[in-house]
Amino acid sequence: MERTVPEALRRRQGADELLKQITVISGKGGTGKTTLTASFAALAGNVVVADCDVDAPNLHMLLKPEVMSTQEFKGGKKASIDETKCTKCGECEKNCRFGAIKALKVDRVLCEGCSVCAYVCPAGAVELREEVSGYAYVSKTAYGFMSHARLSPGEENSGKLVSIVRQNARNIAEDNGVEVVLNDGPPGIGCPVIASLSGVDVGVVVVEPTLSGIHDMERALKLLDHFQVFPVICINKYDINVDNAQKIEAFCKDNDVDVAGKISYDQLVLKAMVSGKAVLEYSPRSKVSREIEMVWRKVAKGIEN
Repeated sequence: MERTVPEALRRRQGADELLKQITVISGKGGTGKTTLTASFAALAGNVVVADCDVDAPNLHMLLKPEVMSTQEFKGGKKASIDETKCTKCGECEKNCRFGAIKALKVDRVLCEGCSVCAYVCPAGAVELREEVSGYAYVSKTAYGFMSHARLSPGEENSGKLVSIVRQNARNIAEDNGVEVVLNDGPPGIGCPVIASLSGVDVGVVVVEPTLSGIHDMERALKLLDHFQVFPVICINKYDINVDNAQKIEAFCKDNDVDVAGKISYDQLVLKAMVSGKAVLEYSPRSKVSREIEMVWRKVAKGIEN
């Protein structure tokens, strides 16, 4: 029997009947996730948007959020040497496998916080201290509230920061009576993506009609299936290789996956990005805008009560 979105939503035990969450993902970066998410936000009008790509966020470039609050994020620990206790024996530097200690000084970028230096220090002069490794923001945009963050260069634990971004988005939605949270997911299928999918109702997979794009789509679909998130496919730039686009549609038909729509290649999208605007804002009556609107209608219909 063919699956439907409402059936998939009912499978989620204990799901919030009011708040619905959508995450836009792909198997790699550069497929058009952020462009699509910004346009979805423009079409929806009253959603909370969450940029879950905290390693390289760029949704703010299109939505131009006005920051309302800032939250420090401490994702890990770094070694710190107390010079008053240090006997300059050099054990910490000798045993650091990451080369983070030179002349008894700790390189904050190279330090992995493994604590070997503290373990081998005979004088107890080394300790691990939590440090600010990024910031989470709650902002206001022309289309509603936005939750986003930025991880500092070289820092890790981005999955944990993604969870904070999503929790902030959920809190904003509940406090303001917003029924939909729209997540712009990170690229790939790793920890940050997993953090952006937990508890989500619908996962929109953006795929380009290339051989690598098809492979990435299959990986993304397996991830959605594992977390029991209902999958929807959007074929971006479908007309650059119609044969591959047809292969994607055939694959989706064989595997009972809905294709929400196809978006054609258009230089207008690039012009909108250069202007720092969502496609729907830059040229609302263009062909590509109509195609994006059709995709959004199908996605939105799937999360209706």
